[in-house]
Amino acid sequence: MFTGIIEELGAVKKLDKANQSAKISISAELINQDLRVGDSVAVNGVCLTIIDFSHNHIVAEVMYETLDATAIGGLRVNEKVNLERALRPDSRMGGHIVTGHVDGTGKIASKKAEGIAWIFDIEFPRDLSRYIAKKGSVAIDGISLTVVSVEDNVLRLSLIPHSISMTTLGFKKEGDLVNIEIDVLARYIERLFQTKNKEEGKSKLSESFLAEHGFM
Repeated sequence: MFTGIIEELGAVKKLDKANQSAKISISAELINQDLRVGDSVAVNGVCLTIIDFSHNHIVAEVMYETLDATAIGGLRVNEKVNLERALRPDSRMGGHIVTGHVDGTGKIASKKAEGIAWIFDIEFPRDLSRYIAKKGSVAIDGISLTVVSVEDNVLRLSLIPHSISMTTLGFKKEGDLVNIEIDVLARYIERLFQTKNKEEGKSKLSESFLAEHGFM
């Protein structure tokens, strides 16, 4: 489990692809300080298991399913990546609950400066539309962000200078792919709603239903 608060920007040093898997080596220094083999690290929002590390790099294996379902397979040598260690029980929860299980990839439709902020419009798969809401949370390349607005299958984000300087979104360009993970609470709400409907034959989500299950 992660928070979406990026700890360090690493860089891809090697990406060795096999037929059904890959091995990725990434430069890192900060997150290595208390790392152990077998620990989980979010790389651009994708939860990977560390198989080796030193004082200045980490190594992880990537399954075919991960390569196929995320933007990890398209990384290039020297490309920057967002890194975050798994959440500890005594850590502050600065972002939102991020699992590292990517729901799909999106494309940066536009990127523009507006005052001190940078505005991103990101196209996302239409089947994720029901999980993304204005003022809701979303993880983009593992970064916990708030949705400014959403229209059809395009969501808008507004990033402060700190977020731009400390994450890969400062390097991304229009047309680049990003990993998207919806707020896990949205999935649980949907599941509860489906279960409740099945049990009671109801077809509408109500305020009383949300309050009953602790969402209001």
